[in-house]
Amino acid sequence: MTLENPVAKSLNYQPWEQTAQPEGSAAFLGLGSFAKVLCTAIFESKRDPVEAATHSGKIILAEEYQDEVKYFIDYEQKQVKAFLGDSVLRTASFHGDQGCSIDGPSGLHFYPRAIQSILPPADELTWPMGDLNSGSDDRYPVDLLDSVLEAAFEPHSLTAAFLVIHKGKIILEKYAPGITKNTQLESWSMGKSLTATLIGRMMQMGKLTLDQPAPVEEWQSEGDPRKKITIRDLMQMSSGLRFPAHRDPEVKVPLAKLAHMYIYCDAINIFDFSVNRPLEFVPGTTGRYRNCDPLTLGYILRNSIEADQNDYLSWPQKELFDKIGIRHQLLETDPYGNFIMTGFDYGTARNWGRLGLLYLQDGVWLGQRLLPEGFTEFVSTPAASWDQPIYGGLFWLNGTGELDLPKDTYYMAGGGGQRTIICPSLDLVVVRLGHSEGGDYADKSLNKALGYLKAAL
Repeated sequence: MTLENPVAKSLNYQPWEQTAQPEGSAAFLGLGSFAKVLCTAIFESKRDPVEAATHSGKIILAEEYQDEVKYFIDYEQKQVKAFLGDSVLRTASFHGDQGCSIDGPSGLHFYPRAIQSILPPADELTWPMGDLNSGSDDRYPVDLLDSVLEAAFEPHSLTAAFLVIHKGKIILEKYAPGITKNTQLESWSMGKSLTATLIGRMMQMGKLTLDQPAPVEEWQSEGDPRKKITIRDLMQMSSGLRFPAHRDPEVKVPLAKLAHMYIYCDAINIFDFSVNRPLEFVPGTTGRYRNCDPLTLGYILRNSIEADQNDYLSWPQKELFDKIGIRHQLLETDPYGNFIMTGFDYGTARNWGRLGLLYLQDGVWLGQRLLPEGFTEFVSTPAASWDQPIYGGLFWLNGTGELDLPKDTYYMAGGGGQRTIICPSLDLVVVRLGHSEGGDYADKSLNKALGYLKAAL
């Protein structure tokens, strides 16, 4: 149900056309994302610049500009400058454990700092808290496992990492040349499921509940219908906030000009941009894949962490990653120090495998409950507001059989074919990471690999 303009006016909202919109041309914005993605690929993932620019940098840059873009890498300043002709320039700079961010006219509004893990080196602890005794299992048919890897690494799909965990043990693992088990790789929207996990941690700690009204100060004025948006609505991408995205059937504008993509393309305060949206749909009635909902949850998360006098930047490491054997997971920020966990998040295949195991184990790790009872059921149950049973709580669902796995399968998904797949009935976690330029081939190659994997199990 769409709210009519007269209702919006009666609530003293500005008309949608006058609210904050993406600023700049599609070329300018797309070039910003190119510079940022290339910066992280070089300085964090240690990839070859030409390979990274070709296979990852162009995901948001419009096709008509892709052959024209040029770039310069300043290794001393750890900065990437990207150019389109003589008039369009964007830069991105590396800030250590906060990764890269697009440079803006006013610089950084926070102090980057190192994030320390309390865990001993991974080679001193056994899997899954470390990497000892994590070698592949030999109980499975070798020929079928070879077929799994051959399908997963179909050349056009640009698969970078493939990991299979069965009954808690790694049974299959392979990396593309130049990639290792320690390489932080592009993960894109799998970070939305990471946002869900951090919200789950906050719920387990008694700070939030699913059905409470979202604690967003900007929505609390008298008569504001956004007051009715709950944590559940945000988790199910059903807030109703207007935030045009590429999956919206009525949207036909350049990718970089969409609000959904703008957060990856300019040096803005992503939380401020996301929460200051008017309603398009009644909360809880219409499921739409839009970045405003997980970003609003990120805003709530930051406010909750800082209200308890805790350090926001190190909280995920302390309260989640250290507890499940992850020593480094790159969560990049905007210039204001806000995590952009809807897409600018980087992890190793084993990191994502550990996160998948946490869900496979119903939110319990080594006897400690990290996520509330019933939370894994919630994220893996179809949201009533979606037309098809394909989305739960910031996780995608296999409700229509898209994956060649049982229907109870649910998964984290990101652009370019990033996947962390959880299949409870098979006691299985599968991680597939790759470069975005191979995205058109990734789903087909992955599904073929999953078919062989089912046979092997």
